[in-house]
Amino acid sequence: MEALLVRVGADQTEAGGYWNAPIDSKTGEFVYVPIKEYWPGKDQVRPFRELEDALSKFGVSLPPTVRGASMHLDPDFEYLTYGDQGGNGKRGKQIMEKIRENDLLAFYAALKDVQPSPRLVYALIGLYVVESTCLAVDVPECDRHKNAHTRRDLLSNAMDILIRAKPRVSGRLERCIPIGSFRCAAVGRRVRPCYRVESGLLKEWGGLDVNDGYLQRSARLPQFLDAVAFYKWFLANRIVLKQTNN
Repeated sequence: MEALLVRVGADQTEAGGYWNAPIDSKTGEFVYVPIKEYWPGKDQVRPFRELEDALSKFGVSLPPTVRGASMHLDPDFEYLTYGDQGGNGKRGKQIMEKIRENDLLAFYAALKDVQPSPRLVYALIGLYVVESTCLAVDVPECDRHKNAHTRRDLLSNAMDILIRAKPRVSGRLERCIPIGSFRCAAVGRRVRPCYRVESGLLKEWGGLDVNDGYLQRSARLPQFLDAVAFYKWFLANRIVLKQTNN
């Protein structure tokens, strides 16, 4: 078994709208807010206003940076799909080379606490047990609405990839699980602190192939060194999954 840790969701980048989705750290409840879509299809736009009701429960409104824009809804937990750029896209290439049926994609996001907090909450928000992988251009027209990469108007030679996950064992977490803190590395403490996976969790998971659990949005996805240990930890926590985006 192989497993990759995938950062998703709105954040302080331009694509993320310079904004982080809300979490209530007391309950673990959160809103999944994707990044902005810059390449929408003609008739398959998913506007951010779909999230207004869910956000209002946290006393939060959409910021001007995304209000009126479309979502790049990926992963799409309703249809249990995830897409990425293939070809020169390092993440997509890594997924195609590493991930097969029954392997794992663990999704996490940087969330803003509605409780008073000086730091973001880095938390797991979803898990996929992979069913299949394919090129987005090979998805039948009748299924193109199921992921942001297939909703796009793709060229015939596009190398975007699509992951389908297995139902019942895959989905969005009902309550997210905080995994990171703002800390120095366990080795080389002179390096300035940044967000990293908690040291205790790293041990339970069997480690990641990045420096002391360094969390970042990058071209290369962190890989679990012991995917079986991570999945045993996940199952032991009796985490509730649901097949919905909200």
